[in-house]
Amino acid sequence: MRPGDIFWVEYPAVGGTEQAGRRPALILQDDSFAGRSPLVLTVPLTTAASTVRFPAVVPIPATDGNALAEDSFALLFQVRATDRVRFGKKVGTVDPAILAQVFAALDQLTGRGG
Repeated sequence: MRPGDIFWVEYPAVGGTEQAGRRPALILQDDSFAGRSPLVLTVPLTTAASTVRFPAVVPIPATDGNALAEDSFALLFQVRATDRVRFGKKVGTVDPAILAQVFAALDQLTGRGG
């Protein structure tokens, strides 16, 4: 797994407004560094355009490269450590320009942005 990969993930049902269920997720973690970890940093994706009202949401247009069926949105404010047993098949990979937007939004969310 590498940053920018998209995998199917089965997020557990939880209380509140966290995303749950089977959905595509964007990988933030690089296995060349953290491959021995039982957890992977992920960002759930949604097709709900209304999520742009929240901070740190990055649009991901559906392309052949990412193989998303619909335009989606990365919910960076819901970044998670996800157990590897929850992962299904790889869907695709986002364009490097989108990944740069994801990391820029993450920097802003964590107070590292300018």
